[in-house]
Amino acid sequence: MPGTEAVRWFRAYRRTRPFWGGLWLAIGGLVVMKLNSYSLGMALTGGFNRSAGYILGGAMVLFAIVAWASPLYARLVGFLGVLAAMAAFVGSNFGGFLVGSILGIIGGSMIFGWGELRPRRRGARRGAAGPEA
Repeated sequence: MPGTEAVRWFRAYRRTRPFWGGLWLAIGGLVVMKLNSYSLGMALTGGFNRSAGYILGGAMVLFAIVAWASPLYARLVGFLGVLAAMAAFVGSNFGGFLVGSILGIIGGSMIFGWGELRPRRRGARRGAAGPEA
């Protein structure tokens, strides 16, 4: 069946990286960058407000890519991703109208708490008792 090698490779890749946390963090960063240009009114707009969304949203996307590329730094980039998402709430239209900040905080927390799964052994049954010592 065509494509089964690609599916196997992606499953193995996903099991050894904080994939879902990185995905949520990247989506949160993209939402912050996209919704940065929508104005909330004169009281909430400022000089730094326009560039803050691009800086903080871009940082969130960058931290997600680093978590995927180098899972050794998962705790650090997860923590920094949560900080960027919380800063985006203040600095960029309430963090993409709250959606981007919430996605970023969830994704950064998932990256921070991630632990690498061990590769499955072929022929091993689920729930089978191991050798007893």
